[in-house]
Amino acid sequence: MIMRLNYLLNGQPVLEQHGNENLEIKGLTGDSRDVKKGYLFVALKGSSQDGHKYLAHAVQRGACALVVENIEDLFKNVTIVRLPDTRAALAELASRFYNYPSKDMNLIGITGTNGKTTTSYVLESILKEEGRNVGVIGTINYRYKGKSFQASLTTPESIDLMKIMGEMRDAGMTDIIIEVSSHSLEQGRVRGLNWSRALFTNFSRDHLDYHSTMQKYFKAKSLLFSSLREEGKVKAIINMDDPKGRVLKKITKSSTVSYGLGDNCLIRAADINFSAEGLHFRLTTPTGDIPITSTLLGQVNVYNILAAAAVAFSLDIDLNTISRGIQRLAFVPGRLQRVENKQGLSIFVDYAHSADALKKALQTLRQLTKGRLITVFGCGGDRDRGKRPDMGKVAGIYSDFAIITSDNPRGESPAKIADEIETGVKESGLKRIELDFSSNNPRGYEIILDRRKAIHTAVKIANKEGGDIILIAGKGHEKYQIIGDRKRYFNDVEEVELATNSGISSATKPQRQEEMIMSLIKDDI
Repeated sequence: MIMRLNYLLNGQPVLEQHGNENLEIKGLTGDSRDVKKGYLFVALKGSSQDGHKYLAHAVQRGACALVVENIEDLFKNVTIVRLPDTRAALAELASRFYNYPSKDMNLIGITGTNGKTTTSYVLESILKEEGRNVGVIGTINYRYKGKSFQASLTTPESIDLMKIMGEMRDAGMTDIIIEVSSHSLEQGRVRGLNWSRALFTNFSRDHLDYHSTMQKYFKAKSLLFSSLREEGKVKAIINMDDPKGRVLKKITKSSTVSYGLGDNCLIRAADINFSAEGLHFRLTTPTGDIPITSTLLGQVNVYNILAAAAVAFSLDIDLNTISRGIQRLAFVPGRLQRVENKQGLSIFVDYAHSADALKKALQTLRQLTKGRLITVFGCGGDRDRGKRPDMGKVAGIYSDFAIITSDNPRGESPAKIADEIETGVKESGLKRIELDFSSNNPRGYEIILDRRKAIHTAVKIANKEGGDIILIAGKGHEKYQIIGDRKRYFNDVEEVELATNSGISSATKPQRQEEMIMSLIKDDI
């Protein structure tokens, strides 16, 4: 794809310009390492890096034009353009370069603290049952038409986002589901997209390392709804059981569809029943009711299913199709995912990495537990420290035995992170004990920083006959662990399989190339 620079810049608030604006632009990027000959490089200021430091590198790699916020040097035969906000401009430049892909498809954005990924999977299943061609851009991967790509960010940078959407459009996708993170909203990555539906799941504490306050965090989330157009075809789908749902309803210009368990909700669930096999309820809508069956677990997934069903209802999909689509989805990777194993233990892996998400996962499993509930969890480094004691307290209240371990420590000391978590566990009243495995039913907590050893220990102390359940929380679908500035291969599901496979220890596990250092991190939300 080739486009003239002057066409790309049309409408931008240019403050200063040097060089020829009638250049042919063959591509654009905000990463100097991705620059090729004839590219436009947009210098972005991030939390840890500043693209302005890499202008010379971009030119060296073949950039013919630069978009910046400040000009210190000029480069021979290179056009340089100064704009007031390069990150805001990037989304608009990318959208224009890829011929406005969001205009050609039904675009559904999902935001909220928890539930985005599961809801996207349920909605995808419903839309496919309707016969639609669906693309998904989210935390686990970016996927369409049988293709799947590893997700580096929940919501990609605007250039990558527009490129992926353009590819989906060209492949014949009719609908795109996007998990929209608070970071992407505040940074303008999704600026200018033509949303058909915007869905709100829930709101609780997370990402305060970035947003600093709950008020700022919610303000970022609300940008998706305040940006919606007023025209009748655009709808906001809102969880009205969450107090923030009422706030969002007031600020959006679009019409709304409410969902929840309350009588005031348009789309509701009634006659709810839970079991170890899944859940059943009656979906109540203005056009009638229909029974829903799903292998997903707990009340948290009643809300996720309701959210997806409300979006589908707003798209005039009939109730039978909605029901079949929900039933067709067997599981969501790393979201209360049951791990089958040779010992027959009840073991679940979940992505819960906030106090609210951990509480909901543990409450769900507590309903199914006949014996003890054993939790293995940690907290990420270089992230919101305030939630560490909160998560510790939740684990202590709802677990019979908790093992504090490493999550993604990043640049922090794993022991220091564990100490901060432990303050909350102590507050819950749970006592630390030294495991000697002489007791069949130990209750309390322990700190085992080695995540592999922690998982193996949980398996070793679990009692199948006693009805114990193990929850391994925090990493879910992730297949890595971030230590320092490097990633190493690590997969909770595989570790469970290893730990429950009689006669095989972690020391004898075959080494594979991907189990070594994977890459320098590009870690964000």
